[in-house]
Amino acid sequence: MADPGPAVCPSCGAEAGLGERFCPLCEMPLAFAAGPLETTGERHDRARKVRREYSEGEPVTVATGRNQAEADFVANLLLEEGVPSLVRRSRGFDVPDMLAAGPRDVLVPRSGEEAAREILLQAGLHDSGGATGPAPARLLAGLLLGILVVGLVVWLGWLLS
Repeated sequence: MADPGPAVCPSCGAEAGLGERFCPLCEMPLAFAAGPLETTGERHDRARKVRREYSEGEPVTVATGRNQAEADFVANLLLEEGVPSLVRRSRGFDVPDMLAAGPRDVLVPRSGEEAAREILLQAGLHDSGGATGPAPARLLAGLLLGILVVGLVVWLGWLLS
């Protein structure tokens, strides 16, 4: 793989070490200087919205969209408040034939998790915390009751025959 070149600030042009993620002078997210610096355009505008305090740590899931469009909506909502995010297919739904269909997870860095959850709560897009579907204890009780009824019917049928 070719060397990407030094990390350069697209705003002020200052160079930084390869381990750095933000400009030490203006705190703009850094880019590699493999080609001419991009100082306009959608990517540049998106990078300027990211707030440094929300960009550190392991990615954590803060929301799930039913499809790509819904997850992108949540990701853009978070970006408008300075929280960077990543959209990926949910586990078990990584079939290429699905294209934009299927659930997507929206992940943010751990330092931005609290802010992201607050933003989603204010927008009414928060996860209620409840599981989708029946509670496990209730499901188990129903299965045991069903097995008991079937066993009772078989036993009565054996006694009466």
